[in-house]
Amino acid sequence: MTATTFSCHTKKQKVDLIVYNAHVYTVDESFSVKDCFVINEGMILDVGTKSDMLKRYDAKQSVDMDGKFVYPGFIDAHCHFYGYAHSLLEANLAGTKSFTEVLYVLSEFYKTRKPLWIKGRGWDQNDWEIKEFPEKSRLDSLFPSNPVLIIRVDGHAALANSAALKIAGVNANTKVSGGIVETVNGKLTGILVDNAIELVNKYIPDYSDKEISKVLINAADNCFGVGLTSVGDAGLDKRIISMMDSMQKKGTLKMKVYAMINPTEENLNTYMYFGRYKTPYMNVRSVKLFADGALGSRGACLLKPYNDSPENCGLMVTTVDSLKKICELAFKYGYQVNTHAIGDSAVRTILNIYAQYLKTSNDYRWRIEHSQVVSPEDINKYGKYNIIPAVNMVHATSDMYWATDRLGEERIKYAYAYKNLMKENGWLCNGSDFPIENINPVYGYYAAICRKDLNGFPEFGFQKENALSRIDALKAMTIWAAKSFFEENEKGSIEQGKYADFVVLDKDILSIPENEIPTAKVLMTYINGHKVYSAVK
Repeated sequence: MTATTFSCHTKKQKVDLIVYNAHVYTVDESFSVKDCFVINEGMILDVGTKSDMLKRYDAKQSVDMDGKFVYPGFIDAHCHFYGYAHSLLEANLAGTKSFTEVLYVLSEFYKTRKPLWIKGRGWDQNDWEIKEFPEKSRLDSLFPSNPVLIIRVDGHAALANSAALKIAGVNANTKVSGGIVETVNGKLTGILVDNAIELVNKYIPDYSDKEISKVLINAADNCFGVGLTSVGDAGLDKRIISMMDSMQKKGTLKMKVYAMINPTEENLNTYMYFGRYKTPYMNVRSVKLFADGALGSRGACLLKPYNDSPENCGLMVTTVDSLKKICELAFKYGYQVNTHAIGDSAVRTILNIYAQYLKTSNDYRWRIEHSQVVSPEDINKYGKYNIIPAVNMVHATSDMYWATDRLGEERIKYAYAYKNLMKENGWLCNGSDFPIENINPVYGYYAAICRKDLNGFPEFGFQKENALSRIDALKAMTIWAAKSFFEENEKGSIEQGKYADFVVLDKDILSIPENEIPTAKVLMTYINGHKVYSAVK
């Protein structure tokens, strides 16, 4: 790929940039493929053939893509961008294969950072030989004085040591609505599930604005490197939204953010009651709610008990009355509602609550985040009330090793049923839920169409009948993701009048063999016509 400058021609319209000799998947209504497009003042001015574009436009700069593959900028419809940035300041426990390895990572982290509080995230007992929650005794031995809180990969369970529990005033008699303080034989194990995590977490000193600003920029750079140009951040507060907005306006944070507010009084008073807030980089018009926990920590709320825990149906982490109250406010003030619901009981509850406000066909685009286990009796409600399944394709291939243990042979058939969900409205949106999963959107694309892990397992795919086509999988992380943000008229495809957000790959993920998809590399990422990442420094 080479960049050149064309001489001026009085009969040509002057523009900023022409991209040509590319294989451009526009993802427009007809899914047309072009070889050239024109950018001016951050917007796509025209799309067509190289010969036509070069006749009509005089560009300050032109980029010859040498036949490389261009797609609309990838959009993660549901992630935790701030959470990912925050995790860059903590011990990374992802991929640990035993609790012993967790302790080693924490020890090395402490040697390097020497923090007063030790915090980490990413452990998953399902990846260990002993697939049980750890307990705090070894953590106490390693860190007798420093408080420690390490959060499970899904964010719905954590382990705290005795020092942390003491600071928080948590004992064997502590109870919390929507959460579990685990005890065995009347003694604390250190395991905290769902709302119980906050009992300890609230005592951890926050990082400074300077520290957060730095890791937000680092997080954005990492995301640009995998082709992400927009993220839906599922649950933010005023402080972080304001910080991101300020950084975006100064040009130091170039990532576009669809911010879902947490339903706190401060957020409602700052945002919802005053309507929607929109800039070219920030969009605040939705609220994020939680119905239940997660399947991996057996907190997802099920209609019938867990197959591997017969006394347990999971739990609702928010009361129905509280969920209804926020939905009523959102409906009144024109805010989208995006509710985390994983178990079939939680999904049913949210579908029925939504139905009370949506009533019939509509364009409010209220979403159910994850929509992981859906009873066959309820799936038609998505279409009836135009409720959007905001799914995480890669969760199917992350959970498939143990999900049947949780749900049983019959109920698993109705889990991770993305194609069935897509049929209800004709579209859905896909997000990674990072940092629970990897930030790379191509991994989610691969999981959507192959239903396999990165090692190609299982050979014929996990419940392959619910795989998506390559075109639909691409739409789910471009134009449909933009639609889930109410932004389909400004991004999600390479069309005239939209922001010039696009990504260049070294391989054609729409045609290469399935096993090669995860190896596709991002060569360049552009936002508003400006290059924010290049593989060639």
